[in-house]
Amino acid sequence: MSPHEVLPFPPTPSASIAGRTVQESTYERRVEPRRLPEDAPNIVIILIDDAGPALPDTYGGEVRTDTLTRVHNGGIGYNRFHTTAMCSPTRASLLTGRNHHRIGNGQIAELANDWDGYAGEIPKSSALGAEVLRQYGYSTAAFGKWHNTPAVETTPAGPFHNWPSNIGFEYFYGFLAGEASQYEPNLVRNTDTVLPPKTPEQGYHLSEDLADDAIGWLRKHQAFQPDKPFFMYWATGCLHGPHHIMKEWADKYAGKFDDGWDAYRERVHARAIERGWIPADAQLTPRDASMPAWDDIPEAERPFQRRLMEVAAGFAEHADVQAGRLIDELERLGYGDNTLVFYIWGDNGSSGEGQNGTISELLAQNGIPTTIDMHIRALDELGGLDVLGSPKVDNQYHAGWAWAGSTPYKGMKLLASHLGGTRNPMAIRWPARIAPDPAPRTQFHHCNDIVPTIYELVGITPPRTVNGVPQDPIDGVSFAYTFDQPAAPGRLRTQYFEIMGSRAIYHEGWMASAFGPRTPWIPGLPEGITDWTPDHDRWELYHLDEDWTQANDLAAEMPEKLAQLKEIFSIEAARNSVYPVGGGLWVPVFHPELRISTPYREWNFTGNITRMPEFCAPALGNRSNVVTIEAEIPSRPSGVLYALGGAGGGLTCYIDDGYLCYEYNLFILMRTRIRSSRRLDPGPATIEIETSVLEPRPAGPLGISLTVNGEKFGTGQVPTSAPLLFTANDCLDIGQCLGGPVSLDYYDRAPFPFTGHISNVNVRYTT
Repeated sequence: MSPHEVLPFPPTPSASIAGRTVQESTYERRVEPRRLPEDAPNIVIILIDDAGPALPDTYGGEVRTDTLTRVHNGGIGYNRFHTTAMCSPTRASLLTGRNHHRIGNGQIAELANDWDGYAGEIPKSSALGAEVLRQYGYSTAAFGKWHNTPAVETTPAGPFHNWPSNIGFEYFYGFLAGEASQYEPNLVRNTDTVLPPKTPEQGYHLSEDLADDAIGWLRKHQAFQPDKPFFMYWATGCLHGPHHIMKEWADKYAGKFDDGWDAYRERVHARAIERGWIPADAQLTPRDASMPAWDDIPEAERPFQRRLMEVAAGFAEHADVQAGRLIDELERLGYGDNTLVFYIWGDNGSSGEGQNGTISELLAQNGIPTTIDMHIRALDELGGLDVLGSPKVDNQYHAGWAWAGSTPYKGMKLLASHLGGTRNPMAIRWPARIAPDPAPRTQFHHCNDIVPTIYELVGITPPRTVNGVPQDPIDGVSFAYTFDQPAAPGRLRTQYFEIMGSRAIYHEGWMASAFGPRTPWIPGLPEGITDWTPDHDRWELYHLDEDWTQANDLAAEMPEKLAQLKEIFSIEAARNSVYPVGGGLWVPVFHPELRISTPYREWNFTGNITRMPEFCAPALGNRSNVVTIEAEIPSRPSGVLYALGGAGGGLTCYIDDGYLCYEYNLFILMRTRIRSSRRLDPGPATIEIETSVLEPRPAGPLGISLTVNGEKFGTGQVPTSAPLLFTANDCLDIGQCLGGPVSLDYYDRAPFPFTGHISNVNVRYTT
């Protein structure tokens, strides 16, 4: 193999000749060879989360996206760029240049299982593009949402070999999970858990923090390594739920969506055609019969549904403004001309996981049925519609708005079968190399094409071995040819899609699609899903080169063509470890007891242990357990003994002015509170909180008992429990509540540290 096919490069030998003495020796400073061209560009990837193609006003939507417009107008845009329909799979594919199942990312990291295509860990045989660029001489940094580290490896104890700062990025600041509170995120800097630099009351917001940190990194880079190019991956957590944004940003959209999602689709479809972003003959696909029309929404519920969309729009605009701050800094530092910027609007389509509209978006994942009246009543108790977007709720919009954000397509997030789930706009700017051109690039391309494009542009041959590990082939196809040839024939001939049984195959202008077993906007799991087999799915056939939006199903007219594409899907599935089709459903549908969780049954926490991610923490909210706290109680004590989860859902035990208290916050909609009738006495105390599962079924009731030094201090019953988990990114804290305040009783006193001393906390499962 030639030297450039094996990384790392061999050490540069000394240029000096050592003699017996210094006087007899020849000294010459060794010069490290330059592996990159002198004009190698800086590279920045901006990735927006859970955002559909019809939201940005750049392309006809109604969310203001000045930064996306700026990148597009200063470069070129792609209207047939594609993702996988789900976050972890897209990110793994984008960062490695490989298909998502080939690298074990057939679903999100938290739902990993033992089949190769769904293992949840990027193998060392598929090195990240960042690792290759680093070894060639780039400085590398990542900011924001990661979601490609196995969930069980995300505690402050590691292991760290799958964290971003150990697989290619020299610096990382952000969060490892799939989502985060924008006000109280569980943050990581490299391999250290860190707290946000400000509180929500001081004006903290995660998107702003990510921009601040990236700007700080750029300034340090220019000061310390000005001769090196850099690669930056900036992936905000917006527009993923919860939709958190300050009121003034949501208010900018007051009244903008009053006529609902059906009317929005019609307006945006017409505008996208007028602007030449989609062809004039691109048909507006109809609403699915199972999706409510705006006219079906009762008048009393419409203000709630409208405000949810106003909040989402303000959230999205705010994220785009933060991306603009980053580009402003690039230009201020003199990097603007030779920086290649990829701005990708969405790692999948808009998300319907808010389903009918919610003030606590993890309700959907836990499968707890609710009514909109319940949400509105709970919201009224918190302060009404103005609370939406605030730290007190974890709201997400109605799936109808996700469908509108996918205009003119049928799909949304989690649907790999239909555009809207997989088609996301991308703009590229590189002033030194790309002349601005308003003509959209219409070649069919995929997120796994980013890495090979970068390699071609900087003259890198994909290495055969990285850090001693033979490498898998690159699956992506470079689209660098499109920079100067807007009408060039597309070079990506075949691309498969599959997420949780929803699947499609693209081949030379045609697409065959199978919707799959789940409809994202319908709450709960469909009846009979455990008996589902892909053999019974109905396939559709579309000639995408003539049918932009999958509007005309040709399956009945062209059965031979459909059979050909289905055979191609089978070949691609076998080649990329997609089998078993629907393997991503194994944990959430077939075996929820196998969800990623800690293997332990007992824990000892000495002192104030904090920021233990919920996936790795004891399941205090749905398993029988006893928490035993050894503490020194001062006179009239107050503060949190422990808290699991956040403001959108969780449980907590705390002392308030000497009274022992417990609260189970079932996603804001139901709060079970227990408060002792007398105060704790000062001195040493053994406090026990016993949780008993009263009925062995998902979401079953729990019995709660509080004792102090063997005396009963309180009992209660939680009518409904959270069968899965409370949050995706919040934690277990002992001695204080550093995330979202679980209880409203101490909301204004958070983090509400315990005024006494905790010497030990023992947690053990009792069944």
